[in-house]
Amino acid sequence: MKSIFMAAVLSLLTTTGFAQVASTSAPKPDPSKKLMTVETSCGECNFDMDGKTCDLAVRINGKAYFVDGVSIKEYGHPHDDNGFCVAVRQAEVQGEIVNNRFKASYFKLLSPKDNQKK
Repeated sequence: MKSIFMAAVLSLLTTTGFAQVASTSAPKPDPSKKLMTVETSCGECNFDMDGKTCDLAVRINGKAYFVDGVSIKEYGHPHDDNGFCVAVRQAEVQGEIVNNRFKASYFKLLSPKDNQKK
């Protein structure tokens, strides 16, 4: 019984990183705000940002900003095959830049398949 439970849990965990809205942000975009498609990744590993740990960042108009409101680990382990420390991904976001940080009110990571279409 334990092995069935563990298999179910692992199965759910491996599928959580594809085309999902962050659980800490709004479930749907606000129609009154601009929806942007941006590059997202680990700021330290892929955007050459200063920091001590791996942190989620977005690149908007060529400038990278750390993200508040969404955790880098929310989409799985950052060092997995499509993890944020390994790959630059695409996301649909809404929010604002405050004190040189992106305050996300909506964050939807696009699947690798969606990234290839762009």
